[in-house]
Amino acid sequence: MVTIRDVAKAAGVSVATASRALNGLSNVTRETREKIEGVAAQLNYVPHSGARNLTRRTTDTIGVILPDLFGEFFSEIIRGIDLVVHGAGKSLLLGNMHGSADETGQAIRSMRGRVDGLLVMPPNSSADSIGGALTQHIPTVLLNARAVDGASPFVTVDNYGGARLVTEHLIDRGARKIVHLAGPASNHDASERLRGYRDVLSERLGDKHPIVLPGNFREDDGRAAARLLLTGEQAFDAVFAANDLMAVDVMSEMREAGVDVGREVLVAGFDDIPLARYVTPQLTTVHSDITRLGSAAALMLLRMLKGETLGAEHGLTIPPTLAIRGSTAGTG
Repeated sequence: MVTIRDVAKAAGVSVATASRALNGLSNVTRETREKIEGVAAQLNYVPHSGARNLTRRTTDTIGVILPDLFGEFFSEIIRGIDLVVHGAGKSLLLGNMHGSADETGQAIRSMRGRVDGLLVMPPNSSADSIGGALTQHIPTVLLNARAVDGASPFVTVDNYGGARLVTEHLIDRGARKIVHLAGPASNHDASERLRGYRDVLSERLGDKHPIVLPGNFREDDGRAAARLLLTGEQAFDAVFAANDLMAVDVMSEMREAGVDVGREVLVAGFDDIPLARYVTPQLTTVHSDITRLGSAAALMLLRMLKGETLGAEHGLTIPPTLAIRGSTAGTG
């Protein structure tokens, strides 16, 4: 295997000069750089990534810390990140904090020295509890959260606006008794979706006390909510679930009970995970462009790694759209 010593010898320069030229450092003349690069190409020299990274004090690795790694929501975020990071010639190091603020801090600290930058989605979409674990020495972009001190850039979704969109749609389709299956009470995204739903019902229907069922963004919550509603104790004609996973299971349970979902009962979700397009009927949902959430954050971090100083003023809030499908077809 050809080494950098072989390249230096053939080019008639020191190993240090060859290393600086091949690592793109500026303290080498253009003529010398071109000579060294030409020799390296002739010898088919392939840089040793470990040695190169030690010299440049970089790892060419991006750390990604998420509340969970299970489910299509997180896999779509990772896919969006990987599209950008892989294209930039870097690798991903994934960490899972299992929804715990303490474990988030541990995951962040464990990545120090192993990654060039971090993409972090704090538990409950709140950066309050992890601020002490972040450091200015590691460029960081937040996913679905904003830093309390405004120091870190972020990429998030307009959860409030998306909830308004889908609730307006259900009313326009004729629904008047719209139940909301909420996300975790401590989750900021879930709170914003609940707020959007409540505001629209109050403004459009004068409903100050709508039916809100507790949920935790998990599929079993959808089945439990559907079974409760099917007892008939509460009148309802539509269900807006705070995420698609719960909405799909609401539909499944109701269909098994003989309910004509999309006509007798309208069902809508939030996120537009791939599964939403493959259930029957297809799920109407808020398209929050999850893949873009990941790719936009990765692009932002790459800018920081190139030397740009970015803060909260450079944050991006993705405006959602509505994906209208069969689960809210109505009676026509």
